Amino acid sequence: MKKISIFKNLRGDLFGGITAGIVALPLALAFGVSSGLGPSAGLYGAIFVSFFAALFGGTNTQISGPTAPMTAVSMVVIAGIVASFDGDIESALPAILTVFLLAGIMQIGLGLIGLGKYIKYIPYPVVSGFMTAIGVIILLTQILPSVGYYPKEDTAFVSQFKPHAEEVILNNILKKEAGEGVLVLEDFKKTIKQAEGITASQILKESQTLANKEASGVIGAIKVLPRALKNINWIELLLALGTILIIYGFKRITTKVPSTLIALLVVSGIAIGFNLNYRPIEEIPGGLPIPNLSIFTDFSFNSITPFIFTALTLALLGAIDSLLTSVVADNMTKTKHKPNKELIGQGIGNSIAAIFGGIPGAGATIRTVVNINAGGKTRLSGMVAGILLLVILLALGPIASQIPAAVLAGILITVGIGVMDYKGLKAIPYMPRPEVIIMLVVLVLSSVWNLVYAVGIGLIIASLMFMKKIGDLTAERSDVKSLTKEKSWPDEVDMPKNLKEKVFVKHIKGPLFFGSTSEFQQLANQIPDTAATIIIRMGRMQYIDQSGLYAMEDVLVDLVKQGKKVLLVNIIEQPKYMLERIDVIPDLIPRKHLFNNFTDCLIWIKENIKDDY
Repeated sequence: MKKISIFKNLRGDLFGGITAGIVALPLALAFGVSSGLGPSAGLYGAIFVSFFAALFGGTNTQISGPTAPMTAVSMVVIAGIVASFDGDIESALPAILTVFLLAGIMQIGLGLIGLGKYIKYIPYPVVSGFMTAIGVIILLTQILPSVGYYPKEDTAFVSQFKPHAEEVILNNILKKEAGEGVLVLEDFKKTIKQAEGITASQILKESQTLANKEASGVIGAIKVLPRALKNINWIELLLALGTILIIYGFKRITTKVPSTLIALLVVSGIAIGFNLNYRPIEEIPGGLPIPNLSIFTDFSFNSITPFIFTALTLALLGAIDSLLTSVVADNMTKTKHKPNKELIGQGIGNSIAAIFGGIPGAGATIRTVVNINAGGKTRLSGMVAGILLLVILLALGPIASQIPAAVLAGILITVGIGVMDYKGLKAIPYMPRPEVIIMLVVLVLSSVWNLVYAVGIGLIIASLMFMKKIGDLTAERSDVKSLTKEKSWPDEVDMPKNLKEKVFVKHIKGPLFFGSTSEFQQLANQIPDTAATIIIRMGRMQYIDQSGLYAMEDVLVDLVKQGKKVLLVNIIEQPKYMLERIDVIPDLIPRKHLFNNFTDCLIWIKENIKDDY
């Protein structure tokens, strides 16, 4: 029965999947190059994430694959691990793919524990700042390849790092010998012999690694930008500019054909046809993708330990990215996605992609919209998109290897411009100041420091500000005032006038939690000396947390010590349970002083309190 439902829209799904796959091709290649693992990694990620996320996911029309946010975080992972392996990407690859695999497994776990429904609580300012930072990072880091400048090929720039390179190599020799237990003063000859064996090519390689590291990221790109502008490769720049102009210009003609694909074909065709002296992308290997078993055979827990939090960030980011796209798909198709199932599908796709050497991905909004508009309605469309990319890989891999690197840089520049949250930026003059601060903090820290930590800091600041605001609102709605100052509730009008000075009424409106305890703790100081009985009305206090519980206990202890009687009216189940757990009820407040409603409390007051005035 399920198979029939999958194939009921075969024609629409085929056309939608093919169209989405064509749109995904240039982006997959570009994101692969941007990540640092090469175009084949982007293509493998698009193939496997698209197919398996569609097969096992919870959004029928979702098209998944490498996205700008996921690629930006992947760049951080790759650069960090490669640096720890002295710039040797081949040695670092097993650790890199292991982190990607771990992120996929974490996504599956997030889906299994039902976290999908909570993703919507991520504050908009955090998402806005992060997305704009992604755009800034992509835009600035792609300026260098778009002008044909590659730091490790700048001889004058690389030579600046030779003294540091020699120091690093010597330090590695000393560390290695210390680990082997042969680094002793009596036998220092071995160290000297190894140092004498250092070759010029080793120093050059290490210098290039250090030069690349210096020029990486937003800060690095800004540092070397003056050198890049002095060493412009005009052919590369023209290819990049031509790509950008076609992408934006072709959209004015029609949006039915993806402008990125047209730009890729036209500019690449010109470069190849006129035999221009351009820099091609890395070679894309032909044949079927092969599993990278070194993930398991060369596994080292120590090499990935520093990146476990980053893997979790990748998993969470992929979850947010995918589920936001799922919401867009729901709005367009009038359907309802299954968030936890979608996370499991994304996790399976990312895990399999990692095993085959692909970069991680997520639900891609533009590709999903293209799929729906082209007729895609079931999960078959996403699977078709993955299969199409596999066919392109097998049939056109060698040809695709001739694509100019500057073309992909131009494509990424348009992606960087498009991914920024202009809606959030335009709203800065009108947004509440705390939300502007959150957005700007995430934007700046993500751009110049660390994407992972920036998001974490943004969430912490947003949470603290939210808690303060809720605490202020709760305290404002729960002012401590006596009946002579506070507007009486309807059932309090029968309070005898001659007892108003002897009875103090406290209304608690809303939850009593850590954000609203300070105002409540002022209760004892605000009670008039004439009041011997305090009524605390708790019918509108739905919840009390541990901070609120102990704050209430402290206040009640002080009141009882002063010889005052405390009456609790209409305690809701949860607060009553908490007060009983720490024995406030009945040790401090006897059960005879608990009342289900104010009417019963008023009867007790009339019977037990006399007017002495």
